[in-house]
Amino acid sequence: MSKARKLLLSALMVTTTLLSAQTIVTVNGKAITSQEVNQELMNATQGRFNTLPIEKQKELGQQFVQQLVANELMYGDAKKTGVLNSKLFKDEYKKIQEKVKKSIAIQVWQKKLHDKIKVSQKELKEYYKNNKEEFVEKERVHARHILVKTEAEANKIIAQLKSLSGAKLKAKFIELAKAKSTGPSGPKGGDLGTFTKGQMVPAFNDAVFGMKVGTITPKAVKTQFGYHIIYLEDKMKAATRSFDEVKNVIEQRIKNEKFKSVMNDKMKALQKKATIK
Repeated sequence: MSKARKLLLSALMVTTTLLSAQTIVTVNGKAITSQEVNQELMNATQGRFNTLPIEKQKELGQQFVQQLVANELMYGDAKKTGVLNSKLFKDEYKKIQEKVKKSIAIQVWQKKLHDKIKVSQKELKEYYKNNKEEFVEKERVHARHILVKTEAEANKIIAQLKSLSGAKLKAKFIELAKAKSTGPSGPKGGDLGTFTKGQMVPAFNDAVFGMKVGTITPKAVKTQFGYHIIYLEDKMKAATRSFDEVKNVIEQRIKNEKFKSVMNDKMKALQKKATIK
C-alpha cells in the first residue's frame, strides 16, 4: 500500500480512533496521533464535533490530518534549510516570547489579586437563597445508541436484543454498538453520556424520554443521521442541587463579581501614579 493511500485511509478512519492516542500516520518518524487530531477538531468546532453529521466528521478529519502532515513537512524543511538559525526567525521568535512573557505576567498578577478576595459563608447562603432557580437541574437521561444506515439493519439488531433483559441486554447492546454502530460513540459502546430534553434532535428526544430504564426502543428511531436503536441506561428527575453541591460555584461567581470592582479600583490607582501622555 502506498504512503498516500495509507494516509487517505487513516484520515477517513480518524473518527473511529479518536478515543485513544493511536498513531494515524508518521511523517519522517514523527507520529501524528488521533489524540492530536481530536484536539484540533474539538477546538475548531468549539467542542461540537461529535454532533456533526458523520460525513462532515470524516471530511473535517481528513482535512486536519492533511494539515498536520503539511505542518510537519514544512517545519522539517525549515529546520533543514537553516530557518531556525536565521536572523528573521530569531527576531520574530523574540517578539513572540515578549508577548507571551507579558501575557503570562498579567495573568499571574490578576490571579494574585483574585486569590486575595474572600467570600463569607453568609454571602454564599444569601446568594443560594435568592437565586435557587439557577440550581434547578432539568430531567436528564443517560443513554446509548446504535446508529445504522438502513431500517433493515436496525431491525436485525433489534431482533438480537429483544429477548434479552438486565445485564445481558446491556452487555449485548454494548457489544453490538462497538461492532455495528456508524456513529462516533460506537467505540464507547454507543455511550452518549447524560443529556437533558431538547439537546437531541426531536425524534430521538421524544423516544428516549418516553422509555423505561434498562430497555431498548422496540422500533428503530429515524433521524437525518440514520436509524437509531436506543438503550436507556438511567433517568434522573428534575431536582434542585443542594447548597453543599453548589457552594464552590457560588463562591467563584461572587469572587468574579468582586474582582471586577477590585480591578476597577486598582486600574484607577495605577493610572493616577502613571505617566500617560
